[in-house]
Amino acid sequence: MMKEVTLRQYGGSLGTTLPKAMTDRLHLTAGDKLYAIETEQGILLIPFNSELARVLEMEEQLSQRYQNALYALAK
Repeated sequence: MMKEVTLRQYGGSLGTTLPKAMTDRLHLTAGDKLYAIETEQGILLIPFNSELARVLEMEEQLSQRYQNALYALAK
């Protein structure tokens, strides 16, 4: 399902609301956490997952630890 949404100013950030039919179908409620992932096509929202959070945290630590090596490999 694709729906048009509008961005609104909330303090120093931008935010939007999701259509009720979409949140009902995806079992989303107020306070749920989502990941916002930037892709070539735009922004992908996926539900918070503790296992994914653990993997992403490990990836961040490894990226920082081997930053110089990764930079050299990217050349």
